[in-house]
Amino acid sequence: MWKVKIGSKYLGIVYIVISAFFFALMNLFVSMAGEVPVMQKAFFRNIVALVLAAVMLLKDRGAVKTGRGHVGDLLIRAAAGTVGVLCNFYAISNMNIADASILNKLSPFFAIIFSFFLLKEKPAKTEWLAVAVAFVGALFVVKPTFSAEVLPAALGVLGGLGAGVAYTFVHKMGKAGVNGNLIIFVFSVFTCLVTLPSLIFDYYPMSWQQLGALLLAGLAAAIGQIFITKAYSKSPAKEISVYDYSIVLFTALLGFLFLSEVPDWMSVVGYCVIIFAAVGNWYMTLRRDRKARGQSAADGAAGNAAGSAAVNGQAENAENAAAHAPPEEGEPPEGSSEGNKSGKR
Repeated sequence: MWKVKIGSKYLGIVYIVISAFFFALMNLFVSMAGEVPVMQKAFFRNIVALVLAAVMLLKDRGAVKTGRGHVGDLLIRAAAGTVGVLCNFYAISNMNIADASILNKLSPFFAIIFSFFLLKEKPAKTEWLAVAVAFVGALFVVKPTFSAEVLPAALGVLGGLGAGVAYTFVHKMGKAGVNGNLIIFVFSVFTCLVTLPSLIFDYYPMSWQQLGALLLAGLAAAIGQIFITKAYSKSPAKEISVYDYSIVLFTALLGFLFLSEVPDWMSVVGYCVIIFAAVGNWYMTLRRDRKARGQSAADGAAGNAAGSAAVNGQAENAENAAAHAPPEEGEPPEGSSEGNKSGKR
């Protein structure tokens, strides 16, 4: 049997594409749940993630300790993530799922903006350019008008904004060593608590098919989360995050096969522009990283050369000093008669 060895980077790409497929499935199942209210959809989607995250935390009880100094960050991430999920689900339920997916994928561009304002990180000029180009692409998908028809698309953009804030704080807590399962657990608990009153006081009777669709949405989301975590454990986000945009292809295909949805030409143009911005930003990030590594290597080589030269110089100076040093007490000077006599002996 042939055994194929896949490098860590390419394994990360495989994992992130698999995660994109499962998140696309989540979007499909949420849409297939039909008229179920958004709050109810969000509750059942997150209750599955809550159970899985709780199981993970029980296996690693020390993980809770890592978040004690980051309660505020955990709550802001949870609140922003909940807004992102609710807006995204509304968009999925009321528009083409491929359109909703690409609007949600504005989140990395929002993360660039909020990293500047909240974390004081200074983006490169090319990153600001990518943000501008991505929002131009979003206009093609949203097709802004002064009618109520634009509401789902507008909330889709707002969902991307919420996710962008959430990812900004995930990034901040990740750098501080906060456990990922704890972040998911707090987010899931927060979302379930926010949506529970609607479930209790305004419950929408569901068919078994609708309940099954929502539970499958939760399962697909959990699997997607597992694979995206595995992806980023294999490769840095800056190297593979662009492949997450494969979700647009998956949702477009699933929407066509199961919901008979076909994006219009303006949406397709918007997809291309946003993905172009993402690919351009990805390429420039890698280029800057390679340049920085090359400069670091050059500085290291220059430092080593300078150190070697200094050592050689010190050795040469020592030899010169030894050659011109006065004779030690009791030692005849070189070339003296006593020296010659002793040499003859």
